[in-house]
Amino acid sequence: MIATAFGGPEVLSLVEVPVEQPGPGHVLVQVRAAGVNPVDYKLYSGAYGADPSRLPMRLGLEASGVVRALGDGAEGPGGPLHVGDEVIAFPVEGAYATDLVVPASSVLAKPAGLSFEQASGLMLTGVSAAHALQATNVGIGDTVVVHGAAGGVGLMVVQLAVNARARVIGTAEKKNHDLLRQFGTEPVSYGEGLLERVRALAPAGVDAAIDAVGTDEAMGTSLALVADRGRIATLVSFQRGTEEGIKVLGAGPGGDPGTEIRAAARGDLVRLAERGRLKVVIAAVYPLSEVAAAHRALAIGHTTGKIALVP
Repeated sequence: MIATAFGGPEVLSLVEVPVEQPGPGHVLVQVRAAGVNPVDYKLYSGAYGADPSRLPMRLGLEASGVVRALGDGAEGPGGPLHVGDEVIAFPVEGAYATDLVVPASSVLAKPAGLSFEQASGLMLTGVSAAHALQATNVGIGDTVVVHGAAGGVGLMVVQLAVNARARVIGTAEKKNHDLLRQFGTEPVSYGEGLLERVRALAPAGVDAAIDAVGTDEAMGTSLALVADRGRIATLVSFQRGTEEGIKVLGAGPGGDPGTEIRAAARGDLVRLAERGRLKVVIAAVYPLSEVAAAHRALAIGHTTGKIALVP
């Protein structure tokens, strides 16, 4: 699946290309599912620039699948790889495909308890969440507010924060409150009166806030609740976050990519998922040929969990 121009989902095309064989240090993975993330459509929308030399653009940053072939010296971060291994590939380029050649350094064992669809959505949101929690120094006994708690990143943040023994208050639509409670989070509805509702839940104060939704309400509430701006982070509001002097995380303009932190977090995510302490909620599964519909659904917002594509 490629973007042939910059624009909306109408610029996406499914094309056939020969399957490459892996060279030294690389792995051929038969893709069983690819994770869908907002950055995927932002890349071809022009939000990060519209340099024509980047076209045609292959899409998709994470996938799960089965090892089909190995190049010389191909060994993953977790150890030797073998043909037939069920794996996660992240970070990669061009995951929206049936077959994918990737560096062995991007290949980790798939947790047995996750389906291929779930495994395809573990990494990007997971490493983003781990980065946000480390940047805001959330730990034992802290109270943290997570905005957009029922989204793909939000659900990872709340689970990792609970695993870190923090108290978590998560903003979400009423329909998602029961789900958040299942993950040990105290849900609160966003909208008018949010600040007062959070203060009523946490009269002793809030230690940190993480914005995974990007609204003015999320930013304003975080600034009002948390005295130390170094313990407020946004993964979405790059411009305002910079202006307000809070942590701006991710690949957007002026953001801290946290490359080393995110790379190191991958093994922890696999181990937590393997132990059943980290789950991936799948909102919807689309065929690869219907990627445009998947992107439109994600762009609208209000998605609970992750969207996956299957070849």
